[in-house]
Amino acid sequence: MYPPIEPYEHGYLDAGDGHLVYWEVCGNPQGKPAVVVHGGPGSGCTPGQRRSFDPERYRIILFDQRNCGRSLPHASDPAANLTANTTHHLLADMESLRKHLGVDRWLLFGGSWGSTLMLCYAQAHPARVSGMVFLGVTLTTRSELDWLYRGVRRFFPAEWQRFRNGVPEGERDGDLLTAYARLTNDPDAAVRAKATQDWVTWEDTVISLEVNGKPNAYSNRPPATVQALVRICAHYFSNAAWLEEGVLLRNAHLLAGIPGVLIHGRFDLGCPLESAWQLAQAWPDARLIVVEDSGHTGSDTMRTEILTALEQFAVSAS
Repeated sequence: MYPPIEPYEHGYLDAGDGHLVYWEVCGNPQGKPAVVVHGGPGSGCTPGQRRSFDPERYRIILFDQRNCGRSLPHASDPAANLTANTTHHLLADMESLRKHLGVDRWLLFGGSWGSTLMLCYAQAHPARVSGMVFLGVTLTTRSELDWLYRGVRRFFPAEWQRFRNGVPEGERDGDLLTAYARLTNDPDAAVRAKATQDWVTWEDTVISLEVNGKPNAYSNRPPATVQALVRICAHYFSNAAWLEEGVLLRNAHLLAGIPGVLIHGRFDLGCPLESAWQLAQAWPDARLIVVEDSGHTGSDTMRTEILTALEQFAVSAS
């Protein structure tokens, strides 16, 4: 990783609907533009994400998606309305930010939920994308969500039972994601807190087998960060991110001519390798790198692959 750096420019983008989207720019003002598309949804960008880029050669742009990180209003506030926070709103925010910063084309960098948002953006605005680097691919399909919040129970039956029991008894055999979305918006703070803890405990469980992972990686985050993450995740996933099932694979032909690197951990239990493999088959300009010692939370090997990919893009034509 490159040494820590601080932004030379930052601000808030008035995205409409009462939303202020935080953004920052680091590195070389004349460098190759690259934008970090964080995961979650609802995680927010972090200072560590700046350090994957050579600050001498990249103009590094980071932003917090609606209602998380430093963007306002924050989803940890129960009064914050998430109605105007959808995938389509985030795509419009990215395009508004690109224009605001005077960027013609930029490299997209991110993973997990960020990979879904990157693909949506690139398929909508292919002429604005110079390349893409993914760290763990998910297409946020209904089948992937069903795997993450139901199928993985095969490995953790007792832990999943606790997750299931976190919703009212009459809803335990139905749509758990919709039930959690309702609970995280309940007027009672105690109900919201319990639902948040039950959800994040399950997320911690899913990555608990990763040898390079950190215990309680999600639940150890600051309380407001966890509240926003869970509330936004439940909001997005209960709506299948407002995407038609399979649309990102069907539209992969729209990525023709855009070079991509898909870096995926072999042992990513939450986002199985199959989606990355399917995307690589449908997108001839993409190269899939399977990291044999990594899961969802990465490894030293994965970080090396990330740095290598970004090094190659740094010297390519913008």
